[in-house]
Amino acid sequence: MKKKLIIYQTFVRIFGNRNLTRKEFGTIAENGVGKMNDFTSETLKQIRDFGVNCIWFTGILRHATTTDYFRFGIPSQNPRVVKGRAGSPYAIVDYYDIDPDLAVDVSKRMQEFEALVKRTHEKGMMVAIDFVPNHVARQYKSIAKPDGVSDLGENDDCGKHFSAENNFYYCPGCALDLSDVPVEEYAQNSEPYEEFPARCTGNDRFDAHPGANDWFETVKLNYGVDYCDAGGRSNHFSPTPDTWRKMTDILLFWAQKGVDVFRCDMAEMVPTEFWQYAKQKVKQQFPEIIFVGEVYNPAQYRDYIAAGFDYLYDKVGMYDTLRDVICNHRPATDITFAWQQTDDIRSNMLYFLENHDEQRIASTFFANDPTKAIPAMLVAALLGPNPLMIYAGQEYGELGMDKEGFSGCDGRSTIFDYWALESIYRAT
Repeated sequence: MKKKLIIYQTFVRIFGNRNLTRKEFGTIAENGVGKMNDFTSETLKQIRDFGVNCIWFTGILRHATTTDYFRFGIPSQNPRVVKGRAGSPYAIVDYYDIDPDLAVDVSKRMQEFEALVKRTHEKGMMVAIDFVPNHVARQYKSIAKPDGVSDLGENDDCGKHFSAENNFYYCPGCALDLSDVPVEEYAQNSEPYEEFPARCTGNDRFDAHPGANDWFETVKLNYGVDYCDAGGRSNHFSPTPDTWRKMTDILLFWAQKGVDVFRCDMAEMVPTEFWQYAKQKVKQQFPEIIFVGEVYNPAQYRDYIAAGFDYLYDKVGMYDTLRDVICNHRPATDITFAWQQTDDIRSNMLYFLENHDEQRIASTFFANDPTKAIPAMLVAALLGPNPLMIYAGQEYGELGMDKEGFSGCDGRSTIFDYWALESIYRAT
């Protein structure tokens, strides 16, 4: 029988941080940051003994941040297009690089990652990292790409809104307008961010005027789908779009580094045809690689599984149901309806009660008491052989009620700020 996959999600920047200053909007110097080296053999054994067989190291790839690493040859980012001082781990600035925040020796950050993979494998666990295929940071520029690899957008025709050979979508003749995006106090003395022509924004905003609630810090990648065709959305997949080839090469690069699992961010915003193409190429060389997709539309679940995903988030079905049952918003009998909706693909559905996007169970926004979720966790863990995911701190009843900075007090543990979680600090 295939072994049940138990994923432990850790936000590396926070997990090992031993600095409890926790100043709102604090810098890395003030609040500190966790490192890859904090995952010692002893710590990894502790996680494994919890029943885990896969660790998702969240925030590994280099992403936009306000912290300056220019002395290491790493381009600086304009803080006006960075969310929070630490930045979003989903605004990637180099798909081939490791985030310097996470390294003890920045110049050896890739070696430190390779050593982390080795330690994790030695403890009998798989390594998962994020693959963020839908969008990149506004100031994406790879300094670590292999020789002979052209950068995203390097050969684009910026005079076209859409071309199947472009990596981005453009607003010809228009400058990017960020006037509706508030500027944080610490960024107000920075130079205005200029982009001409404007590139379209990651959350399918196809004009030059993203707002504060858009993913304004990101740029949408072009997989050969023209979303603004005069006749409606149209696909242009032959010949193979350039973005398909580049993104598949990125997957292969990290598979060669020993990554076992790709958690694919917002997979449903990328066409299934790409996933079929990429899965074939990757699994031809690495047949054991696992793809986990973040797909929220139940009507598309089976399409993405057919396209090559091993597992999909069961957020809209099982998560939402279990949350409502915990909070007494609907009866426990609804759990039966939830699993029946995906019974034919239940082995492909990933169950969870917390992750970096969702509110902590113990927060006042959720159950206000972590113990109330114990029955729901038993359901998620034991209902079937499908995977289970736990978010670091969940096992200790992390409150998620800190007011960290950009994230604010929203019941979630920040992914935008330099911070430490007292629950993890005391437990590890």
